[in-house]
Amino acid sequence: MFNYLLKNLSILKKFLFINLFFFTIISLFTFLYLKNIQPNLIKKKSSNHIQIINNTIENLNILDIKFNEEDIRRFLFSTRFIFQNLDRVIFFNKNLELIGDTDTLDLDPRSFSSRLDIIELEILNDEKKKDVIEKRNIDIGNNNLVSLKDILYNYAGSKDFGKHYTFTQEEFNNFKLTTIKNVFIDEENIGYIAITENANDVKAVIDERKTFIIRNAFAVGIVILIFSFVLNRYFLKPIQNLVSYTKQIKDKDNKKTDIEKLKVRNDELGLLSNSLDDMTFELQKRISNAENFSTDLVHEIRNPLASLKSASEILHDTKDSDQRLKLINILSHDVQRIERLITDYSQMLKDEVALSKEQFKKFDIFPIIQSVVDDYNNLYQVKRGINISCNNDGSKNFDISGIENRIEQIIANLLDNAISFSEDNKNIEVKISKNTNKQVVINIIDEGQGFKEKDTSKIFKRFYSNRPDKFGQHSGLGLNIVKNLVELHKGSINASNRHQKKGANIEIIFPNS
Repeated sequence: MFNYLLKNLSILKKFLFINLFFFTIISLFTFLYLKNIQPNLIKKKSSNHIQIINNTIENLNILDIKFNEEDIRRFLFSTRFIFQNLDRVIFFNKNLELIGDTDTLDLDPRSFSSRLDIIELEILNDEKKKDVIEKRNIDIGNNNLVSLKDILYNYAGSKDFGKHYTFTQEEFNNFKLTTIKNVFIDEENIGYIAITENANDVKAVIDERKTFIIRNAFAVGIVILIFSFVLNRYFLKPIQNLVSYTKQIKDKDNKKTDIEKLKVRNDELGLLSNSLDDMTFELQKRISNAENFSTDLVHEIRNPLASLKSASEILHDTKDSDQRLKLINILSHDVQRIERLITDYSQMLKDEVALSKEQFKKFDIFPIIQSVVDDYNNLYQVKRGINISCNNDGSKNFDISGIENRIEQIIANLLDNAISFSEDNKNIEVKISKNTNKQVVINIIDEGQGFKEKDTSKIFKRFYSNRPDKFGQHSGLGLNIVKNLVELHKGSINASNRHQKKGANIEIIFPNS
């Protein structure tokens, strides 16, 4: 039930609901505590009264005091110290006639009995209160006074006769506690003793607890409201703005959002906003690249397809063997071209997925490059007589932060490119050095044709290819892949022609790790 109520609520409403729920539970227990504290305090005082009454009855029995006005008067004067901490002790005989009252101890003894008949008659109340006093531990408030004799009549005729009886009463801003118990001597009821004590301390304790609880409840309520305002203002609204931002991205809505304000925050929400914005930018960039790439791929495939179509039509009609051989070569080259395009495109997609999972680490780049160079030497020295050398400037290490197999891919693609434009028995040099900024610099220098383009940055564009004779071996994606991988490593790549000799120089600069 609780989970069902919270399911469809906002975070703020959930927070307020949970606080209200627990606040209600605490309030309920507090109410029960306040309700029980007064009876417990009264019970403690009543127990003290019972102890005094029992001691008084024991003294009466030991001293053989008769339960009449004269003996009780003498007993009160002789033992007044027993009752000095009590406000009032009253004695009644079994006929409920007043025979002693500590309120008269300060008067002249001759006036003692003359006062007895008017004590308690001053607090007589109308008959309609009699139905109220039938309950034990009655609390009579609002300055309504109930006759003690009425209570005695009720007590004498109740089923609780023989047990003590306690009730409270407020009069003139005084909270009084009265305990009544009958007196048994030789198993005979000879009268009643009532002890009345000012219990303002009980009321003060209760009022103090109530005030403390109310004050704390008010303070807690204020704190909850302030915290709710802060939570909503500085946390929930920004989160709602982020949710709106994601919805706008999903719905391709160009409506302006407040995410720029969130990005300047220096807390976790600011980091989340920047990460979300960067992730969205990268996603849009990938989508745009995928769309452009698909368009370019279709365009690149159309050319060899058109050539295939024309060559196949001519091949069908021609009977010249030389012409047919040329057409077959064209068909072979075009098929290789299409195959290479699809293979490289598939590899690019795989690389993008792999790159999202691979982690950067620090490593020395020289042994990796040396390993790639050795592999290519083993292949092309025998096959074409091409020699590839690997040299460094003598620095102790060439550490970068990156992905080892991607560095291998970069060097391999650049060597492929250099070899494809080089004649047999030529040299290719791979130089590794450090510049003045402690950055790692890699130069791949060949003795090929060099670049015909004035703007050499074109060679890194997708599907751009200054094709050699065997152009079917190249898709025009190799250098573009290299550029993307270098930029992934926060590096830069440039191409230029050699100054004094024929050939090309491709330079890569990786940042200092």
